Amino acid sequence: MTATVSLQPPGGVPASGASDVHDAEDLAGFGYPQQLRRRLGSYASFAAGFSFVSILTTVFQLFSFGYSFGGPAFFWTWPLVFTGQFLVALCFAELAARYPISGCVYQWSRRLSTGLTGHFAGWTMLIGQIVSVSAAAIALQVVLPSVWSGFQLVGGDPTLTTRTGATNAVLVGAILIALTTVISAIGVRVMSLINSIGVTCELVGVAVLIAMLFAHAKRGPSVVLHTEGVQGHSAYVWPFLVSALMAAYVMYGFDSAGELSEETRSPRKTAPRAILRALGASGVGGALLLIGALMAAPSLTDGNLATGGLPYVVTSRLGTGPGKALLVDVAIAICVCTLAIQTAASRLMYSMARDGALPGSTRLARVSPRTATPVLPTVIVGVAAIAVLGVNVGQAQLFTALTSVAVVIVYCAYLLVTVPLLVRRLRGLPEAGAGQFSLGRLGLPVNVLAVAYGAFMVVNMGWPRAEVYDPAGGHWYLKYFALLFCAGAGLIGWLMYRAVNASRTPAAAAVSPLAIGDATLEGAE
Repeated sequence: MTATVSLQPPGGVPASGASDVHDAEDLAGFGYPQQLRRRLGSYASFAAGFSFVSILTTVFQLFSFGYSFGGPAFFWTWPLVFTGQFLVALCFAELAARYPISGCVYQWSRRLSTGLTGHFAGWTMLIGQIVSVSAAAIALQVVLPSVWSGFQLVGGDPTLTTRTGATNAVLVGAILIALTTVISAIGVRVMSLINSIGVTCELVGVAVLIAMLFAHAKRGPSVVLHTEGVQGHSAYVWPFLVSALMAAYVMYGFDSAGELSEETRSPRKTAPRAILRALGASGVGGALLLIGALMAAPSLTDGNLATGGLPYVVTSRLGTGPGKALLVDVAIAICVCTLAIQTAASRLMYSMARDGALPGSTRLARVSPRTATPVLPTVIVGVAAIAVLGVNVGQAQLFTALTSVAVVIVYCAYLLVTVPLLVRRLRGLPEAGAGQFSLGRLGLPVNVLAVAYGAFMVVNMGWPRAEVYDPAGGHWYLKYFALLFCAGAGLIGWLMYRAVNASRTPAAAAVSPLAIGDATLEGAE
């Protein structure tokens, strides 16, 4: 039976230009009408992935974590994680060319394997993205009070781990999430404009900051060969593996270009390049930023790098004026990072709802005829992120554990794509269409290494280490929080899968895209 799919979005939103018509026809081949507006070009697509990774946000936030465990030599975890994630990104680039559909991780997984696998990939990715919105928003507290004391709205100590600092972080973060919710709901054009401007500011800021740190260097690049004795009397491999969590926490979300495929012009060509460029730029920029900070730090042994991190280096070495100007740029990066993550999460929720994979799917799958955006998913992601943010008041340890585990669960979602892709390769993956990104003969070894890396990092990040998940002690459950959280998320995901399938009629369930996987790579030719 052949379904007829309208190429005109609801509400009379026309396709603009021959390219948009072709993209709409391409999407119709997967069984979906063109409802979202295609407003993203090459740079905007790149900006979506780069702003999600946001090295200014995450390196400023997590430098102290990596240094406290690994000392200066923790730098080497960055190229190692980058290499592993680039292998994953290469696999994703192939899939972005074959499946230019919103909610990419969910869509890729279910089309390569089964509806159940795809459901878990989408569900775990959605949880990770919602918590990541909270983690990005709370980073404002690390920056804003250092720029101007007036940003400490509740008064008191602005340190994130204190009650006044935590309360202010939740307040400022909630304001930011409310603003990003409105912007994301208004339409992709406004979101794209703000995001592109913000990413441009971040790229300029990264370049200026790197140049200034190198100009104020107190020691040479050989600093990355020293551990400063952090390993004590044990082998350095163990603290090195812990410090690798810093890089792992930073370098994910580059697949956002795929999440916005239905709003991107010529996504089969644009999205793969954007994915690789976003991760590549983040990897190079982050590496230079880490080296520059280590070379310019006033001291490697006074403990400030392990507590104050990169903000301490910037303000102490570059002076109050330049330091605060760069911190303002970091604040901009945090804002566009939050916006990018929230937009990606809303598109994932919309994509799953469109397939009937979530409770209340009928309402969640509606697209506003005026803004051409899924408004309800955007609002739900924002409200859920603010609720997660509230955990930080009086429960800073729990919030830290929660945001850490969110990254573990995203890596699990990535595995639910790379593993099915590997299985499909071993069975014989059809050739890519003309002009599409393809790894060719390198596909199998790259895919094998991507799976091995992903599995190793899931174990490394989820390993029950008290010094990571319960550094203050006294909360046994925090040590095992990664295992408990992943098990709980998996159980909820399974119950949801059963519930949404039980509500279908037998005839609908038989053809449901949630219940079955695709036998072939539809639309790949």
